[in-house]
Amino acid sequence: MAEARTTMPTRRLRVWDPWVRLVHWAIVILLPFSWWTAETDRWDWHFYSGFTILTLVLFRIVWGFFGSDTARFGRFLKHPIEGLRHLGQFRQRTAATEIGHNAAGGWMVLVMLLLLLSQAASGLFADDLIFTRGPLARWAGEAVSDRATTIHLRVFWLIVGAAVLHILAVLAYRVLRGQNLVEPMITGDLKLPVQYNGPRPRMGHPVLAAGLLFAAAAAVWGIVRVGG
Repeated sequence: MAEARTTMPTRRLRVWDPWVRLVHWAIVILLPFSWWTAETDRWDWHFYSGFTILTLVLFRIVWGFFGSDTARFGRFLKHPIEGLRHLGQFRQRTAATEIGHNAAGGWMVLVMLLLLLSQAASGLFADDLIFTRGPLARWAGEAVSDRATTIHLRVFWLIVGAAVLHILAVLAYRVLRGQNLVEPMITGDLKLPVQYNGPRPRMGHPVLAAGLLFAAAAAVWGIVRVGG
């Protein structure tokens, strides 16, 4: 008779606030949408998508200083040696007790945010001299605009490479360590062993988050208006 499979009892702990999840999944949708609008010459929608990405990135950066514990850069950005040590122990199949980003994943978050910021900001000054130009292109000299256009085109592929690496890492966690990183980013909750008595992340206040998101949107709107 086959031996019955036992499962370890678990409990749920809220680790991701809705604002971090909003930024994450919105960018997952907007990146391919931005590519598609550029490929099909739907430039109005391309700009709207870019403005939205810039708003979300600005909000996420500020939220990284004033938001939930798991969203704060100071909580998940470790020394690079810690990230390398984590990767060196990657194949160890352990229970999911990492609250928030691990030492290696934290640096990936920072890299992705900087790439997205570079992509969106360069688009404001870009001018392809054929179809369209960014709202601030006319305020920049030709040399600056040309450089911004080059950055905008090249950084996109760096973002694609980082996104592919991120997806491969998520799959590796699932296959090699048995950890599901997607579900917590959907539900906000991490399944932990019932005996877990570690830290409980403090969630940021929703009014503060809404205010910061509105401020980021207002800043982007103001930039666009100045360029217009």
